[in-house]
Amino acid sequence: MTLTSIPTKQLTFTEFLEQLPDEAGRYEFVNGEIVRTLATRQHDNIADFIARQFDKEVERLHLNYRVSGRVVVRTLTANGREQGRQPDVSIVDKTLWNSNLSAYTAFIEPLQLAVEIVSTNWEDDYVDKLDEYQRLGISEYWIVDYLAIASRSYLGNPKIPTIFVYQLDKTGIYQHQSYQGLDLILSPTFPELQLTVEQILNP
Repeated sequence: MTLTSIPTKQLTFTEFLEQLPDEAGRYEFVNGEIVRTLATRQHDNIADFIARQFDKEVERLHLNYRVSGRVVVRTLTANGREQGRQPDVSIVDKTLWNSNLSAYTAFIEPLQLAVEIVSTNWEDDYVDKLDEYQRLGISEYWIVDYLAIASRSYLGNPKIPTIFVYQLDKTGIYQHQSYQGLDLILSPTFPELQLTVEQILNP
């Protein structure tokens, strides 16, 4: 995914929502500016596949969740700066979603689950977003590194495509498990999910 900054004055999160461009694309609010994100087709294929699997589980088990790829969530950095993040896949409590149907798909409340598909700006997902999502209290966070693009300190040597699943512990700190190849991914949100890394990487 490529990030392209749209020059503008420093905005608030509310102003970001009001000034979103009409042209197609996904936009985030980073360091006071509107940033357009451009994804490859493979990136989108993986995100769409994950969303479909989540949707199937929600429908099969009659879970009170809404699956979306269009949710923007307000986060805060360590120094208190507002950011607007748009996960590739989001799981939102349906009661929260339906509480104000005329509102934008933007939330200040924590999501149940956020999925980020890693692209060239991998540190955004592994460092910045992880810190912001933990700070907000998002219960579960997936990092899908299908290109094995992060450093060896995360992926090992040799680097292998990996999916990391982070879960908040009782102290509000993320603990994680990593999955590769034919590993069955364990999701706290979807405990009956039958999905391997290989299936996600080759949807």
